[in-house]
Amino acid sequence: MEQIRRRTQVLTNHLHHLLQHQESEASPLSPNSCLNYSPPDLNNSLFSFNPTDMRIYLDYHNLPDRDWLYGLITQSRLFNPNQRGQKLFVSPDYNQSMEQQREMTMKRISYLLDKGVFQGWLTDRNPDSELRKFALLEAIGMYDHSLSIKLGVHFFLWGGAIQFFGTKRHHDKWLRDTENYAIKGCFAMTELGHGSNVRGIETVTTYDSNTGEFVINTPCESAQKYWIGGAAKHATHTIVFSQLSINGENQGVHAFIAQIRDADGNICPNVRIADCGHKIGLNGVDNGRIWFDNVRIPRENLLNSVADVSLDGKYLSAIKDPDQRFAAFMAPLTSGRVTIAASAIYTSKISLAIAIRYSLTRRAFSVTPNGPEVLLLDYPSHQRRLLPLLAKTYAMSFAGNDLKKIYVKRTLESSKVIHVLSSAFKATFTWHNMRTLQECREACGGQGLKTENRVGHLKSEYDVQSTFEGDNNVLMQQVSKALLAEYIAAKKRNKPFKGLGLEHMNNPCPVIPSQLTSSTLRCSKFQTDAFCLRERDLLNRFAAEVSQFQAQGESKEYAFILSYQLAEDLGRAFAEKEILQTFIQAEATVPAGSLKDLLALLRSLYALICLEEDAAFLRYGYLSMDNAAAVRKEGTELCSELRPHALALVTSFGVPDAFLSPIAFNWIDANAWSSVQH
Repeated sequence: MEQIRRRTQVLTNHLHHLLQHQESEASPLSPNSCLNYSPPDLNNSLFSFNPTDMRIYLDYHNLPDRDWLYGLITQSRLFNPNQRGQKLFVSPDYNQSMEQQREMTMKRISYLLDKGVFQGWLTDRNPDSELRKFALLEAIGMYDHSLSIKLGVHFFLWGGAIQFFGTKRHHDKWLRDTENYAIKGCFAMTELGHGSNVRGIETVTTYDSNTGEFVINTPCESAQKYWIGGAAKHATHTIVFSQLSINGENQGVHAFIAQIRDADGNICPNVRIADCGHKIGLNGVDNGRIWFDNVRIPRENLLNSVADVSLDGKYLSAIKDPDQRFAAFMAPLTSGRVTIAASAIYTSKISLAIAIRYSLTRRAFSVTPNGPEVLLLDYPSHQRRLLPLLAKTYAMSFAGNDLKKIYVKRTLESSKVIHVLSSAFKATFTWHNMRTLQECREACGGQGLKTENRVGHLKSEYDVQSTFEGDNNVLMQQVSKALLAEYIAAKKRNKPFKGLGLEHMNNPCPVIPSQLTSSTLRCSKFQTDAFCLRERDLLNRFAAEVSQFQAQGESKEYAFILSYQLAEDLGRAFAEKEILQTFIQAEATVPAGSLKDLLALLRSLYALICLEEDAAFLRYGYLSMDNAAAVRKEGTELCSELRPHALALVTSFGVPDAFLSPIAFNWIDANAWSSVQH
């Protein structure tokens, strides 16, 4: 009866409003405050810390450069500004055809080029310049994934290959023209028949000593270059990854520069190009397929930092071992994984900012007959859906920053660490991003389906991150393989562990208390001990299982394949431990106060959610059933403690309002009849 009374009152209000205006020219659907709506920003004065201070720790570097670029994007009509209610938003127009989206991508690149955004991206070689480049690419990716991928292919893959695989002659000839877009580059590694297994690619290049030229050939259909970003429409040149055959002997995979179009956009002789067609996302990128029909290129177009071919056709390399030579070729490609990892976290920030802001204004159901409807984020179940993902996003932000710091100061000695960390973080962050996008989409209900609200569409735009630049499952197996190699080497030398974060295995094995109190669960030492115990035990189990299979006559490679379940568990344990440690290190740099207290809550929630979600803690007995229940209960309590700070925590992401969506603000105003008329 009470519900009927309330509905009757609402209808009476509407009818009364209609009667008041029936003789006026005003629309009968003029605004009427039916709902108890108040923007979350009204509570800003209640923040316990300054979000601007928190943003400094999260973004870490080049904040003025990021804000400058945000301004360039929001000021130009090229970025599709759209007024919704009292707010202006920018996002690509996904109603455009594939061809239109591709052309808009190039127009936006031209605009950013004219504004000096890309200055020094390839010609300045120092850590500060690289961090600036990372920051600007991250900001661009927050607007449009197609735009950032198109730039990533041109600068990081094509340009990066010339930087790392080439020598001075290549740098002098190609880098400045690449930075100025006098040429447009792409990166032809993937083939129809081979993706992650680069060693197996089938494109073949031979050397003609009579003319001093290399000859590139696509010998079969499975050797066609596939998914090559930029190839379908715009690229003039490409890096071709190919088997190099010298005098009938295969020297393995090498990289060559080949022209595929002239300055007028005409496809070069003996090159065939086809379009990969429409995709579930990234339709602003012109992915193409390439066939080479005995394409001749100058001898100087071999990128020769690792190996060269003399004028008379002799193969020259200081690295005699083919495996080591291949590893040297692959090492520079870590930049792609670094940028993808960072990009995934910024996308998670956008989706969480939208979903949490919406949940702070959207109400559903009342818990008492006459009471108001309850805000979504006041439901413990809604807190449990979003706030653990928020804690993980904070944790991964710090880990991503740490990875960038290591990368820009890389040395030959740090290449293995960068490879392992970038592989682990790329997989972990992109999986987290897809899970976050899905949860935020559902948490926004039907509004999450609207393209203008971003979250739903971002799923299809970012799904590709799980497989490009290395399939996530393959990358995690590489992590486990590297840890196993380190383990075997340490045991063989009978020396302490040193490297890849395994030094904790030199200490006595941590012991988990039989009863876990709230204070223990929130203690960083307990959290570190639990994560290190898991990694130590899984590595021991993994090594023992591989050894057991080898003892049964299996090869080392096949023994590793058979142990895939432990390999997956170990990769996850390594990644989550490294993320926790970077969180603790970041937290230690913050002075005492409310900001540090909030970080401690987020770090504890991150750690406890990892404990709760990984069955290994119960499977192998690291946690008892009672302790597992205590972990879950404490996680729920942490969510309730973080609830009052939710708006401040997403505001700290520093995402411009224009990069969010209508449901993040006054969604009633944005959907009013007046907006339809406008």
